[in-house]
Amino acid sequence: MAGKLSYVNIDRCAACGACENECPSGAIKVYRGCFAAVSPEKCIGCGKCAKICPACIIEIRETDVK
Repeated sequence: MAGKLSYVNIDRCAACGACENECPSGAIKVYRGCFAAVSPEKCIGCGKCAKICPACIIEIRETDVK
């Protein structure tokens, strides 16, 4: 079974919090004001975070879920 997960390029993340505020499952949190981190256990792969990101650094990637 395949699924989708968000991936944040932490080297380019501005830690603005837009993705954290947009995430319906609470899967993204800004870590110590430095970058956004995704909790794979909570991420539903909806892509809302990628659409709202002003830096365009969030990708939705296919993943194998077993």
